[in-house]
Amino acid sequence: MAKLPPEHRTAFATFITLETRWQDNDQYGHMNNVIHYSLIDTAVTRWQMAQSVFDLTGTEMMLMVVESGCRYFAEAGFPDTIHAGLRVAHIGNSSWKYEIGLFRNDEESAFAQGFFAQVQVQSDTGRPEPLSDSVRASLNQIVMHP
Repeated sequence: MAKLPPEHRTAFATFITLETRWQDNDQYGHMNNVIHYSLIDTAVTRWQMAQSVFDLTGTEMMLMVVESGCRYFAEAGFPDTIHAGLRVAHIGNSSWKYEIGLFRNDEESAFAQGFFAQVQVQSDTGRPEPLSDSVRASLNQIVMHP
């Protein structure tokens, strides 16, 4: 499989800025791979909260992660500022897929790129639930294809 190059900032619809912490560095002085997933999760959740799509109580619906992944291109670590670019690549009946580019400081190419697939489920049954018009409208705001 050919390795795809990192994407440019212009490939993403919106950005969430996240600060790194001293503890994000591993013994080699760069960001540990588990931190990339944490940054991706935090960026997606912050965006969902800003769109009023995330039910913090989980009493009505839950957004369950069903698949995730990350590719690494370059190093990052404390004290870098991370700009997480978000876009939606696919919207189904009850599921969707975010693609996230992690950008270090003012760099134009992603140092890592991940994806995050979610399903909306009913809190009481755990069964998939069709997306409401408002959730679908929020997701459609950042639909982009690479």
